[in-house]
Amino acid sequence: MNLSALSLRDLEYVVAVAELRHFGRAAERCAVSQPSLSAQIRKLEDALGLSLFERTSRKVLLTPRGEAIVAQARVVLEEARRLLALADGSGGALTGRLRLAAIHTLGPYLFPHILPPLRDAWPDLTLILSEGRTDSLLEELRDGRLDAVLLALPVEPDGLVAEPLFFEPFLLAHPAGHRLCSAPNLSLNDLDPSELLLLEEGHCLRDQALAACGLSARGGGVHATGLETLRHMVAAGAGCTLMPLLATQADAGRTASVGGLVEYRPFDASSDSGRPPGRVIGLVWRASDPRDRGLRDLAALLRRGMPVGTGPVLS
Repeated sequence: MNLSALSLRDLEYVVAVAELRHFGRAAERCAVSQPSLSAQIRKLEDALGLSLFERTSRKVLLTPRGEAIVAQARVVLEEARRLLALADGSGGALTGRLRLAAIHTLGPYLFPHILPPLRDAWPDLTLILSEGRTDSLLEELRDGRLDAVLLALPVEPDGLVAEPLFFEPFLLAHPAGHRLCSAPNLSLNDLDPSELLLLEEGHCLRDQALAACGLSARGGGVHATGLETLRHMVAAGAGCTLMPLLATQADAGRTASVGGLVEYRPFDASSDSGRPPGRVIGLVWRASDPRDRGLRDLAALLRRGMPVGTGPVLS
């Protein structure tokens, strides 16, 4: 196959189908008609002499050889983006498109805080927002499918840059009228482990809650699929949980107190750390990204505008 027959646009089509597992949604993402996208992928498959996808009436699967081609296509596209960034004379500033993701327990509550100042600072920047779990987001970041991720630190460096932004305390979410309502002070020692509600495995907040309470990975008998489900389980009287501060604020959504059925209590500061239990939120990106200066500027902007109730990261 001659290189002149290979286009970056065709590679974008292939990667979109591989990620979405659907030709129609891939065409929407690439702003092209589905017949055109399908025809170009067929043309590429013919030129390569192999099938990239296994097509059925219900789903689209990557073939084993297709997986290798898609992995390399991501590398080629990322290098092409780096070439454009180097050529546009921006000197590492944020331009074009930024694919920014956040963990599920942070994104819906932090995005409303950061979008106005971010849009003011970079009005011409095209933002593509998404959410996910820590492991999958880091995998997408390393593969070049994301440009930056907001998550709880620390993370393994492995070619990444992690800039701490702010400290977010945990609050106790308990049913209205719970015995801890009248406690003058609140510490983690006051919690009954049998009452502790957790997110299901795979959520970093689950591990952070267990670590804060000094429990094993098997602690907590009732699990929820997401933070809002967890909140409603508390409202139903199923138990208590540790809730990140941003998810408890009124502007995080009308269901923050679930009609007055959920109450929140701050914890006293630990004698060891001088702070209540919580997590450090950071911005992470690839060390090889040519927009490193712009991403550091983004981290600085987010650090300056940290939400009310959060605090600076202690060294």
